[in-house]
Amino acid sequence: MTETHENAQGPTVPIIPAVPCADPQGDPFLRTRFALPARPATFLRRQRLVDHLDQARGTPLTLVNGAAGAGKTLLAADWAAGLPPPVAWLTVEVGDRRPGVFWAYVLQALRTCGAPASDAVGVPADATGVDQRLLATLAAELNDRDQPVILVLDEYDRVTDPEITEQLGFVLHHAGRGLRLVLATRTEPLLPLHRYRAAGELTEIRAAELAFTPEEAVALLELHGLSLPVHAAGALVDRTRGWAAGLRLSALAALESADPELYLKEFEADRSTVADFLLAEVLKGQPEETQGLLLRVSVLERFCPDLANALTLRTDAGPILAGLHRDNAFVEHLGHSWYQLHPLFGEILRAHLRERLPGLDPELHRRAARWLRRSGFLPETLAHGATAGDWDFTAGALVDDLAIGQLFTGLGSGDLTELFSPMGPEARSPAADLVRAARDLSWYDLDRGLARLRHAEEQLADDAREPAAARLSCALLEALAARLTGCTPRAERAAERADELRQEVPAHLLDKHPELTALLLTHLGSARLWAGRFEDARAALTAAAGAPGGASTVLPREDSMEHLALLDYLNGWPGRAERKALAAVPEAERAGLPRPSASGIGQLVLAAVAVDRHELARAHALLDETARLPSGTRDPVMAAGRALATARLLLVRGKARAAVEAADPAVAAAVASPWAAGYEALVASAAHLAEGRPDEAVEVLQGVSGDQPACAVEAAAIHVAAGRAGAAIDLLDSIRTGGRAGPAVTVRAALVRAQAAEQAGDTATARKLVAHALLDARRERLRRPFLDAGAWIRPLLATPPLHELAADWLTPGLPRHGEQPRPKSSLSPPLVAVELSGRERDVLERLARMMSTEEVAADLYVSVNTVKTHLKSVYRKLAVNRRGDAVRRARDLRLL
Repeated sequence: MTETHENAQGPTVPIIPAVPCADPQGDPFLRTRFALPARPATFLRRQRLVDHLDQARGTPLTLVNGAAGAGKTLLAADWAAGLPPPVAWLTVEVGDRRPGVFWAYVLQALRTCGAPASDAVGVPADATGVDQRLLATLAAELNDRDQPVILVLDEYDRVTDPEITEQLGFVLHHAGRGLRLVLATRTEPLLPLHRYRAAGELTEIRAAELAFTPEEAVALLELHGLSLPVHAAGALVDRTRGWAAGLRLSALAALESADPELYLKEFEADRSTVADFLLAEVLKGQPEETQGLLLRVSVLERFCPDLANALTLRTDAGPILAGLHRDNAFVEHLGHSWYQLHPLFGEILRAHLRERLPGLDPELHRRAARWLRRSGFLPETLAHGATAGDWDFTAGALVDDLAIGQLFTGLGSGDLTELFSPMGPEARSPAADLVRAARDLSWYDLDRGLARLRHAEEQLADDAREPAAARLSCALLEALAARLTGCTPRAERAAERADELRQEVPAHLLDKHPELTALLLTHLGSARLWAGRFEDARAALTAAAGAPGGASTVLPREDSMEHLALLDYLNGWPGRAERKALAAVPEAERAGLPRPSASGIGQLVLAAVAVDRHELARAHALLDETARLPSGTRDPVMAAGRALATARLLLVRGKARAAVEAADPAVAAAVASPWAAGYEALVASAAHLAEGRPDEAVEVLQGVSGDQPACAVEAAAIHVAAGRAGAAIDLLDSIRTGGRAGPAVTVRAALVRAQAAEQAGDTATARKLVAHALLDARRERLRRPFLDAGAWIRPLLATPPLHELAADWLTPGLPRHGEQPRPKSSLSPPLVAVELSGRERDVLERLARMMSTEEVAADLYVSVNTVKTHLKSVYRKLAVNRRGDAVRRARDLRLL
């Protein structure tokens, strides 16, 4: 509204009031605060954010909320520059905390953009307050507009007076569709956001959305003249959490480096411009007590108020942390009152802590370890205790939690071993000795491990106050030592002691660590197996294989399953043995364990089965894999099994002397193993026989009895081959199987009896026995017993009924019409019942053509991940680990 003035000499003329040029304090308006910030040449326009911000044109209120340097200002400026007028921009400053100054600048921003308020609104006359009439008139005028004004208030977090926020809410509410308010802020404004959100009248862009993606980071770096692959940019984004300022400052610093890519990968945050930015923008703006809290919690990966209080020796961490998170001060909320620092901020704070409070680090880690132990957070307790160098405390925490078995579980055992590797002789507690003993035994260092175990047990015996968890940990290590020394009585004593101690240990610890019981049972079962107590071994191993616990018991369950596979093999059930050995693989693979991950006995069993099926190349490859395992030289069961499987393979290949040398496992065991000794005697006897010394061959077999059915039938075969049919039959009649002997035993027994009958001239009985043997062997694909039988069996296999039973798996099948008969003396490769899906066969065929995974995927029009899934299935079904082995195995099985 204009004023009029009546001139005495003429008509009345309007007087247009002058536009204010100063705020209520008399200071001139700073024009730079109304100008859109300039976008640098390296600014990256992110269309996804611009598209989201476009929704602000349809909602009364828009919030762009993020930490310092998150890119809020440049995003809003870039978006606003592309809008049709009127668009008002105001950069808020600290002086605007007074209502009069704030509203004077808002009105000036409206004038600057071409949407001035009328004279009826007026201007604030007092810096400390604003007349309600001014606000109501302004809201009414905005509401009357045909085209809304977009008002962007940048750095709104500088407004701290609740009165201003209340006034702004009043104007926004009553301006209706005439005002679109955009707030770019580090903190949460005091406006009733929940109401706007519930009404669908709020557009929100927060820190997670402002963060750069790896692809956006690549584009940003390219604008700086840097080329970085997406995976490397992804690592940088992980470290910076996609923080815009961090990426830009890192890029600028990298340009000055001789190797920019290496710099971006390894730069020290505390020695960079990033550190300067965060210290200036975040840390130094906080009160002294808040700075002290941030410096102290920087030693933690995560923290809650109680833990922070334990480090600061204060009681006010809760509201401070909540405020820091609310203010986007690089404190991230994890939920349930837990927080973490932004990774770069944490790095910088830790370096700053060392400068400002040198020598405080160990004490902070010690305080953290004790709080975490009381609260039941074992992994973090161990990490902080180790960092503090408090080894007696750290080892005690592991043992008291009944977690010593985790040193043997295969998943985190490497990390635990590394964590305790710096522990020196200054740690003298029983727990420290137990950890040392466990570490040594896991490396098969028996001498040192047993010495440390003895020392720990002596200390525990002297102090009855030591918790039962420590003594139960001793029992576990005793069982492992008994297994590795082949001492079954010792393993039984350890198991009995463990049963007693379980009654004294809190139930929640036993439930928390099922791996301890699973490991104990596995070691007990292995020791019993070594002693030839097969059924007792099966009971313990079956219980271990069925242990609960998920990932924590994967390794003992796999180990026990592989031992059960060996038991089946020793009892003459190769098919069952193979299935159990293969069944142990998938879960271990899913858990991320290497192959072979347990003792390697599964690979050994598969190799032995391959020898029985005359798949010699595969047997050789599997044995080569087991040769790389440390358990092969120190675990008696594994060492003996591998020695004997290797010896059998050498015998089959005609290397008798080498077989005899290989048959000795060269392990020192407290108790002799009857089955290991029996098989060793068999190899020596077979070598004598192969070299033309039948008497020596028979003499070596004197110790083999019917108590070991698999050994007994092998010995009977050597007897009959040496011309001692009567002794062979007597030995077979002495076998006590209890109905448990499998086809590998029955097939060989039938062939021995058949050979004896043939030597006696009873061809009909021989033919009948061979027929039974063929039926049993065909189901298991056992070719080796027939190949070992010698020349006497060939005429029988050539007769029509037996030829038909042997056709196409042991001997060539009958010729088709018009085909020439194949030589009867030849032995065709075995047909193995491995079932592959159509798609698995497609993948396998392309492997044979030397195509890469990517080429196979393109050729089959599937994803690379789909091809990898099929490959894993093929490897599992063929019991191989590599492409070349899969192709060779498939060709052996006529799958290609």
